[in-house]
Amino acid sequence: MSEVIRTAGLTKDYDGQKAVDDLHMHVRQGQIYGFLGQNGAGKTTTIRMLLGLIKPTEGRIEIFGEHLPEKQKDILRRIGSIVEFSGFYENLTAKENLLINAKLKGVHKRNALEEALEIVGLHNEHKKLVGNYSLGMKQRLGIARAILHHPELLVLDEPTNGLDPIGIKEIRRLIKALAEERKITILISSHILSEVEQVADHIGIIHKGKLLEEVSFEEMRRRNRKYLEFQVSNDNKAAMLLEKFFQITDYEVHGEGHIRVYSHIGEQGKLNKLFVDQGIEVTKIAASEDKLEDYFVKLIGGGTIG
Repeated sequence: MSEVIRTAGLTKDYDGQKAVDDLHMHVRQGQIYGFLGQNGAGKTTTIRMLLGLIKPTEGRIEIFGEHLPEKQKDILRRIGSIVEFSGFYENLTAKENLLINAKLKGVHKRNALEEALEIVGLHNEHKKLVGNYSLGMKQRLGIARAILHHPELLVLDEPTNGLDPIGIKEIRRLIKALAEERKITILISSHILSEVEQVADHIGIIHKGKLLEEVSFEEMRRRNRKYLEFQVSNDNKAAMLLEKFFQITDYEVHGEGHIRVYSHIGEQGKLNKLFVDQGIEVTKIAASEDKLEDYFVKLIGGGTIG
């Protein structure tokens, strides 16, 4: 799978303060890549550099295998974006707004406006003045404008910010549809973990300008599985008993008598009986599940995300 975005050592320095620090990002074709971090972590600065809106202090950006800024004009033709919220002419209809943007972008395809409005679910609202649109409708119209020219890459900076639950659900549905049905690679930034988790298949976690990790959500969920935790008087003996009597091999010994069992969920009574019958004192039994939020908090060294 080819990489649509690759950065190497990407850095942005403002008066001695690094807003983005030695960032190495990799977004593969067909991914929904969630760019996750607290407000002020460097997400928007990174996105502005990727779109050629600001120049990096150091580092390299490659998009579609081409070097930015050398091929900036050609690259940007293949990208659609929403950075923060860009306004519309509120005294014009949705279609009239899109017509202005279609002319600016040189979009001449017949029915391009109607198609974009259909995709974002505003085809029945195209005659309404944009001033009468809800914030969620305006955000969907922003996405319609971003996909007018059929981009291969869509960059969305905090697209659900300020939306109510219905608006968030609509944007989420739209992002998934664009990726699955239109085969658009999508980079979506957010400070809300739960929102990214519901749409993205890969994430990059940025904190204080540094990219801490890139990982698939599949791998994240594998790391954060349910488990049974026992505190026992002899963890080595307990491990041997699990293997001998229950053929359990999916466990971890964490020292000081703590052992985690990642199978036989719901059968803690049977395991406890085995330990007690074999002379092991059990002082704690818990059915636990690591939460993604806990993992992120540990990764960024405290604080919260979303």
